[in-house]
Amino acid sequence: MAHHSTIHETLTAVFQVRRFPKSITAVESVSVPAGTRCPAGYRTELAVLLWERALDPAKGTWSLPGGRLRDDEDLDTSAARQLAEKVDVRELNHLEQISVFSNPNRVPGDRRIASAYLGLVPLTADPQLPPDTRWHPVSALPDMSFDHAVLAQHARTRLAAKLSYTNIAFALAPEQFTMSTLREIYCAALGYDVDTTNLQRVLSRRKVITPTGATASPGRAGGRPAAVYRFTDSGIRVTDEFAALRPPT
Repeated sequence: MAHHSTIHETLTAVFQVRRFPKSITAVESVSVPAGTRCPAGYRTELAVLLWERALDPAKGTWSLPGGRLRDDEDLDTSAARQLAEKVDVRELNHLEQISVFSNPNRVPGDRRIASAYLGLVPLTADPQLPPDTRWHPVSALPDMSFDHAVLAQHARTRLAAKLSYTNIAFALAPEQFTMSTLREIYCAALGYDVDTTNLQRVLSRRKVITPTGATASPGRAGGRPAAVYRFTDSGIRVTDEFAALRPPT
């Protein structure tokens, strides 16, 4: 197909660890940040932010937030602007470009080259979303627009890889946390179970987390108060370039 012009756009897979009802029928309409108290019957998952297209092409499908690059802005500025203007997400702990999608036929009409971004929202944030925008569990994506499902899965894969060799989990976590909360974040982001003791040992050895000296209030069941930690750094850094977290065998 011949293209008369080429458009450059930014698309961002914004992730947050959230809780969804275990009932599949309710997944699309209700979710809460994982740091929020909610009734029993919810499951913790990695969620991606999507908006529903109201016009053709692909009317009724779900898209990653983004849009056309303006002549007077760079890619990072464009990605941040699109998130603020279109889905009102401003509380990002991390935003980075992860790939470029340039298949000539990825969308109908004029050719569009997409710079894909990974955005992370902390556990305690609860952005006020427009009516056409919703969090969806990555494990059960709806009917997605064009190649946006591929972009979302690519971003999730990149996040899982970075959890192995960087401290990127700081962008998903609250400022202070117990190891049980951090384990919940890792399990949701990786998509498989993680042992709390092993996680604490690895992250402490790499100086990724630091004890605050405080303890959390005991739960209803009582027991020994849990130690409270924080991330040593508030920006991303490589902690072990050869490390790889793997699912339990």
